[in-house]
Amino acid sequence: MTGVCGCCGALRPRYKRLVDNIFPEDPEDGLVKANMEKLTFYALSAPEKLDRIGAYLSERLSRDVARHRYGYVCIAMEALDQLLMACHCQSINLFVESFLKMVRKLLESDKPSLQILGTNSFVKFANIEEDTPSYHRSYDFFVSRFSEMCHSSYEDPDIRTKIRMAGIKGLQGVVRKTVNDELQANIWDPQHMDKIVPSLLFNLQCGEHSESRSPSPLQATEKEKESPVELTERCFRELLGRAAYGNIKNAVTPVLMHLDNHSLWEGKTFAVCCFKIIMYSIQSQHSHLVIQQLLGHLDANSKNSAKVRAGIVEVLLEAAAIAASGSVGPTVLEVFNTLLRQLRLSVDYELTGSYDGSTNIGTKIIKAHEERQLQEAVIRTIGSFANTLPTYQRSEVMLFIMGKIPVPGIHPTLPSTGSGPEGTRMIQIMLLKSLVQVTAGFQTTNMLTALPSSFLEPLLSFSLTEDPEVRLLVLQILLSLIDRHDNRPKFTNISIISDISVLKLKVDKCSRQDNLFMKKHGQQLYRHIYMGCKEPSSGRQHYETLFALLGLLSVELANEEVVVDLIRLALALQDLALSTDEALPVYNRCAVHALAAAYLNLICQLTTVPAFCQHIHEVLTQAPLCISVCVMSEASFNKLPLSSALQVIEVRQKESPYLLPEDVFIDNPKLPSSLEKVEGGVLFLQSKITEVLGGSGYNTERLATPYVPQYTDEDRLSKRKSIGETISLQVEVESRNSPEKEERTPAEEITFETLKNAIVDSVGMEEQERERRRQVVVKFQKAPFEEIAAHCGARATLLQSKLNQIFEITIRPPPSPSGTVSSGYGQSQSRSVPIYEMKFPDLCVY
Repeated sequence: MTGVCGCCGALRPRYKRLVDNIFPEDPEDGLVKANMEKLTFYALSAPEKLDRIGAYLSERLSRDVARHRYGYVCIAMEALDQLLMACHCQSINLFVESFLKMVRKLLESDKPSLQILGTNSFVKFANIEEDTPSYHRSYDFFVSRFSEMCHSSYEDPDIRTKIRMAGIKGLQGVVRKTVNDELQANIWDPQHMDKIVPSLLFNLQCGEHSESRSPSPLQATEKEKESPVELTERCFRELLGRAAYGNIKNAVTPVLMHLDNHSLWEGKTFAVCCFKIIMYSIQSQHSHLVIQQLLGHLDANSKNSAKVRAGIVEVLLEAAAIAASGSVGPTVLEVFNTLLRQLRLSVDYELTGSYDGSTNIGTKIIKAHEERQLQEAVIRTIGSFANTLPTYQRSEVMLFIMGKIPVPGIHPTLPSTGSGPEGTRMIQIMLLKSLVQVTAGFQTTNMLTALPSSFLEPLLSFSLTEDPEVRLLVLQILLSLIDRHDNRPKFTNISIISDISVLKLKVDKCSRQDNLFMKKHGQQLYRHIYMGCKEPSSGRQHYETLFALLGLLSVELANEEVVVDLIRLALALQDLALSTDEALPVYNRCAVHALAAAYLNLICQLTTVPAFCQHIHEVLTQAPLCISVCVMSEASFNKLPLSSALQVIEVRQKESPYLLPEDVFIDNPKLPSSLEKVEGGVLFLQSKITEVLGGSGYNTERLATPYVPQYTDEDRLSKRKSIGETISLQVEVESRNSPEKEERTPAEEITFETLKNAIVDSVGMEEQERERRRQVVVKFQKAPFEEIAAHCGARATLLQSKLNQIFEITIRPPPSPSGTVSSGYGQSQSRSVPIYEMKFPDLCVY
C-alpha cells in the first residue's frame, strides 16, 4: 500500500505536491517553513500556476473546515497570506478570488476564532496595493458580514469584544481597499453607508467615550489601542477623512438616521461627540455641507419634540464653533433664515400649545419650558454662526434679521399663526435677542457702511415702544455696535468717578467717517436717549444702559460738536426730571437726575476744560468727602476761581443724596415721597456751563440753546396714552458762525387748541362738500339736456382759456438761429408757431 501511494503521489502535479508538503503531520507543529519557501519560489517562477495554487489551497481549507481540523485551517491561511505578500504579478487577480472565497468560508463559520482569523487575513490583504485593477470583484458580502460582527451579542464579554473589534477592522479594510479604486463598487453608495456608519456608531456609543478629546486622536497606550471605542473612532475618522465633496451627504445621512432611530438627540452628549468627530475629520472646505444637512434635518423635525430640536440646535452650535471662518457656505442668509424660522415656530408652539393641528404629533403635550430652552439654544447658535462671518456678511445678516422683526401696523413680515399680539411681542424679543448675539464683538472702521439707515432707523423705532424689555434689548444692540475698543464693561455701573483715569479708557481720534455718521444720525440717537429716559416703565437696567450709551458716544464718536450736543442733552434730561407735565414716578425723576449728574461728571473730565470741571465739582478741596477730581495738576486746580455752579455735587451729597447715582441705583433706594422743591444749588446751570465752555472755544450760541427733541412719525409706535398730548415742534437754532451747520427758523408752535380748531374746520368743510355733490347729482337727474350740454360747453371753454394762459406763461417758441424776422408792418415775428395755439377737440376735454 505504501508503494502504491508513493507511485500515485509522484504522478500528482508539482504545485499540489508543494502545497501538500507545507502541511506537517501534526498541525500543532505549524507551517513547514522550508517547504513554504519552495512553494513561494515556485509561485514566483511560474506565476501562471498561482491561480491553481490558490484553488487547491481553497479546496483543502474547505475540507478541513468541514472536518473541524482547525489547525490545518490556520496553516492554510498563513500560507495564503505569505503568497499574497510575495506575489504581485498580473495573475494575482485569480489567486485573490480563491483567497476571498476562503475568507468568506471562514467568516460564515459559527466559530469566533475562525471569524477573527478570516478577518485578520482580509485586513492584511486590504493593505496590499495591487498593480492591476479588478473589474469583477465584489465586497458586498464583506460589508454585510463585518457590519454584523460589529453588532455581535456573543455571551462571553471578552469574545464579544474581540468579534466586534474584528468587524471594525474588517470594515476599515473594506474602506481602504475600495475607497480609491474607481473600478470597484462605490463604497459611498447609501446601501453600503447605511451598514458601515451605524455599525461604527453602535460601537462608539457602547463605550464610555462621551466626547472627542482632540481634533485628531493622540497616541494611545497599548491597552487603549485594544479598546473598541478607540478603534471605532480611528476607523470613523479615516472614513470621513477620505470623503470627497460629493460623498459627504452619503456619509452624514446615516449618522442623522441613527441618532433619530435611537432617540440620541435628547441626550445631546453623544450627538455632539459624533459631529465633533465629523467636523474635525472632514476637509475644512466641506464643513458647510455638514451644516446644511443639519439645517435640513432641523426643518424635517420641525414638528418633533422640543428636546429633539434642541439637540439638533446644540449640535449646530458646536459645529459652527469648530468650522473655520467663512465655512457656513455660499447660502449664508439661508442658514439664518432656517434658524429664525425655527425660532418663530417655537414661539407659536409655546403660545398655541399645538403643532398646527398635526394628526400624528399634534396630540403631544408641549412643555413651555422646553420650548424656551430651545429658543435660547437657537439664539446662541445664531450668535455662533455670526462669529464665523466677516464684517460685511455680519452687516447683511443684521439687516436680514431686522427685516424679519414684525412691527404692528407697519411691516408685519411674519404671518399670523393664531398666537396674537403676545406672539408678535415674543417674536420681537427673540429676534432682538438674536441681534444682540450677532452684534456681540462687532468691529468696524466705517460706521456709515456698517450701520446704514435701513438698519439703524428700524432699530431705533423699537426704542419708542412701551415694552421695557424691547427697549432694553435695543439699547444693548446699540452698545455692541458703537463699542469698538472694549470700553463697554467700564461703564457697567453708574457712579460719580473721582478720576476717570482709573477706567483706562481707550480713546482714539474721531475719524472723518465717524463725524459723518454723527452728523447724519446723531440727532436720532440723542432723541431716542431722551425718549428712553422719559418712559415711566424704565428701570434701573435701562438707566445703566443709557449711561453706558452716553459714555460710549463720548469716547468713540465724539467731536467738539457732539460734546456740545451731549451736554445739552444732559441738561435737557435734568429739565425733564424737573417738569411737572410728565407723569414720571419719583424713582424715575431721581434716576434721571442721577444719570445727568454722573454723565456731566464724566464728560467734564473727558473735555479736560478746567473751568468746566470746576463748575461740576467746585469746593471739592474743602469738602470733607471728595467726590471728583479734575484731570489736571493740583497747582492749576487751586488757582481756579470758585463758582457757585461747581457746588452742585457737593450740595447734593449733603442735602439731596437721592439725586446721586450711589443712592439711587441700589437694591433698596431711600427716596422722598415727592420732588417738588428741587432747585438752587443742587441743579446744573446751563448758563454757567455755556460761560465756562465758551472760554475754551466751544460754540456758545449752540450751548445756550436748550435741547428740544424733534418728534416724528415714529412716535406712533410709542402708543402714548393721550392723543391730545401737547407736542412742541420747536426746531433748534443752529450756529451761524459754522459753515457746516444749517440755519433753521423756529416753526410755529402747535398746541391742543390749534389741533382742535383744525378738526372743527375740517368737519364743516366735509358738510359743504357733501351738499355740493348732492346738488350736482340732482341737477344731472332733473335738468333738461340743452342745459346740461351748455354747462359742459362752458366748462370746455373755461378749460381752454386756462390752458392758453398757462401755455402763454410757461411755453416759449424755440429760438431761431437768425433771431426774429420782420413782418410786412415792421413787427418781429417768430419762425415757429407755438403749440398752445392749437384748438383742442371737445372729445379731448374732460
